[in-house]
Order: sequence, then structure tokens, then C-alpha cells
Amino acid sequence: MNVPPAFGVDDAALTTLVVPNDLRSVKEPETRILAELERCGYSKDAIFAVKLAYEEAVTNAVKHGNCNDPSKHVHIRYYVDAHRVVIMVRDEGCGFCPDEVPDPTADENLERPSGRGIMLMSAYMTKVVFSPAGNEVWMLKENPSANPRHGPARPAAR
Repeated sequence: MNVPPAFGVDDAALTTLVVPNDLRSVKEPETRILAELERCGYSKDAIFAVKLAYEEAVTNAVKHGNCNDPSKHVHIRYYVDAHRVVIMVRDEGCGFCPDEVPDPTADENLERPSGRGIMLMSAYMTKVVFSPAGNEVWMLKENPSANPRHGPARPAAR
């Protein structure tokens, strides 16, 4: 799946990484993304929001999508500028249907640990889109302190 059109980023502008399926390996891309957010002037609150959503997405990919299988990988794509950050996380599992995940805020589910990651990603990011297969999530966070958007991002000239 390419970047959702509403995210305002040219697909070619994204950085692509493939890391081993373990929680230590997904930290290096997180460090890169957070450093870019700081460089682009995002607030501490916005950086926290992106960090939390990223960690939920990669944890779901490693544990639920790839079932902690060390032979699988986590695919990460991202783009950061002063106006927005776009992050994609894909696992190599069979996927799931996000609409079938029970609402973690419903009384009967308050004691269940599942579903909170999706809820947190949706709460902290501007937009969250799952692929039809359910093994890929796209997240957009618009920078609330940036000037209004200036159209879709383009790859830098080389």
C-alpha cells in the first residue's frame, strides 16, 4: 500500500527500513524518527504522541502480527518535515480486521489487555489507516505548531 493520499506526502519521499522481528531492533528507527521531530521543532507533547503511537504499532507488529517469530521482519517507512510526520509499520503476518477488535473502553473489556494500542494510536495521531489485509498501519501526525500545510511533500533534489 502506498501513502494514503490524504497524508499529503509523495510516496517516493519516505525512508524505508526493514528490521528483525524483535523489540530491540525497532528502537533504532524510533531514535531516527524522534531526532527528526526534534530537528523540525515539534513540541514535547507531539514527540511523546508519535513515540507512543510508534511503540504501539511496532509492538503489535512484533508480538501479534509476526507472533514473535525471529525469522520474520518488521517493515517501517517514515517521513518527517516541519508540518507532518508519516509512519508506516507492516508485519509479515496474516493481518487482522481492526473493526473486530473489542472496544477497550466498554465495561466488559476494561480488564482485557487487548485493543488499547489501536485506541492509543487513534487518540494520539491525526489519522490512522490500516491496509485492507490488516498487517500494515499508516499514521499521520500533523505538527500543531507549524504553519499551514504548503501542499504535498516532494522528494529532495539530489
